[in-house]
Amino acid sequence: MKVEAVLFDLDGVLINSFECWYRAFNAMLRRYGREELSREEFRARCWGPDLRHNLDAWGLDEEAGLYCINEQLGLVDLIELFPGARDVLARIKSRYKVGLVTNTPRKNVTRILEHFHIMHLFDVIITGDDVHEAKPNAEMVIEACNRLKVKPENTILVGDTDSDFEAGKSAGCTVINVETAAVASKADIHIGNLYELLPILGLAQEMLKR
Repeated sequence: MKVEAVLFDLDGVLINSFECWYRAFNAMLRRYGREELSREEFRARCWGPDLRHNLDAWGLDEEAGLYCINEQLGLVDLIELFPGARDVLARIKSRYKVGLVTNTPRKNVTRILEHFHIMHLFDVIITGDDVHEAKPNAEMVIEACNRLKVKPENTILVGDTDSDFEAGKSAGCTVINVETAAVASKADIHIGNLYELLPILGLAQEMLKR
């Protein structure tokens, strides 16, 4: 396989934003008279699908979604960048094209990337606001490949949920699962942390120099 580009999911792969989104989603449920979820329920039912899907599941509209998004923006300080994320992105970008494909709305993505000073490490950023159908649909992945001018079969998608796997495989990518969260995935390759991407991509020497 000739690798030309690497696409990353955001939440659960580059950042630990679970608590942030969990609190924002429950704040929305309280505001609109719905019963709150436990962390286990939130992970099982909401972690992976896009916000539109989750709103439909609770019979909530766009106004509720905007409330959730704004709540999350106010909780960005709860988010943690996973160990090695900035370093690994920089090393991969030195040889390959790098993209971000995330169901998270664009203004939240922008706020998060600016907060961690990693916006410049992506050649293209595709969010849930940029497509008609978010992951697990393949549209987002295909759009990223088109903008990067690469073929999906020469692209690796790094994710952490079955939504990533389904989107990547439907597009024709190889999918690598980073097991940074307790979410099952049917990915082609499983790794325990982001640094394990480097030898897979032939960047082992760069890894040894860090």
